[in-house]
Amino acid sequence: MWNKTPLRSFLRRQKKSIALQLGCLALFALVFFLYRMPMGALLYALSLCAVLLALALCISFVRYLRKSHALAALRSCVETSAFSLPEPDDALEADYQALLQKICAHRTLLAAENENRYHDLTDYFTLWVHQIKTPIAAMQLLLQAEHGQRSRELSAELFKIEQYVGMVLTYLHLGNDDTDYLFRRCPLDEIVRACARKYAKLFILKKISLSFQPTGMTVLTDEKWLSFVIEQLLSNALKYTHPGGCIRILKDGSCLVIADNGIGIRSEDLPRVFEKGFTGCNGRNDKKSTGIGLYLCKKITGRLGHDLTISSVPGTGTRVYLHLSGGPAVVE
Repeated sequence: MWNKTPLRSFLRRQKKSIALQLGCLALFALVFFLYRMPMGALLYALSLCAVLLALALCISFVRYLRKSHALAALRSCVETSAFSLPEPDDALEADYQALLQKICAHRTLLAAENENRYHDLTDYFTLWVHQIKTPIAAMQLLLQAEHGQRSRELSAELFKIEQYVGMVLTYLHLGNDDTDYLFRRCPLDEIVRACARKYAKLFILKKISLSFQPTGMTVLTDEKWLSFVIEQLLSNALKYTHPGGCIRILKDGSCLVIADNGIGIRSEDLPRVFEKGFTGCNGRNDKKSTGIGLYLCKKITGRLGHDLTISSVPGTGTRVYLHLSGGPAVVE
């Protein structure tokens, strides 16, 4: 059964030609009638012309349908320039195809230039990140020889700088298709303890207590990337928890929960906390939020086959759920 959509499109395209040919047939019939030609000859001539007209239309429609199917097949490979258009029917169509080929070639050139520019920028920032780590490490060594409250505060701020530098490197790696992932079964408790030890100085400096209930879970994941996620979640909890507060890490089903009794997140901000660059009311008040941390965490957990959700009550605290159930991703 014919598809009505291409048939209607074909008839609309050929309506002027069909009207002209029908007009010629009507004129032909009028001449026969005025000259009082035999009716049998008139009907025979009209029938023959009608058959030829219908045959010509059928041939044209088949060619139109083939070209339509060929163009539809080309839509799947329109992202590349490696495709050939159907043969043009006339000079005007050939001009349109030549223009289209030129546009595609220019688009391919622009895409290659953008790709090269992106790689150059990535190489520059990667080099910058690795170079900035040297003076950071030197300053950390110098501060280790110092004692006192001011030294501890400077060390904490230096640690934050190091974390921001690491975030830049993570952001660059996520945009790279060659990012390596090493999936293996990892003890979740060891990863959490390592992340907590990394932030021990900040816990002490802000006088925030940490309560960790061992989960006993083994997770199929990439340890490096999962550690980055947990570190970012701890960093956020520390940032928005008042001195003297408490941060708890516990298991809830197949989820790892990081809960704090900090300032919380407004309900209108919750649906957007994972958006790139979104800082919300807390970020605007703090004036130190980048709006990148949770965005990176959400993206990383998605690539690891995990998920991340947040619930919060302003003035009461926030609970971040790291869903680790991804088929065989969790082993009790």
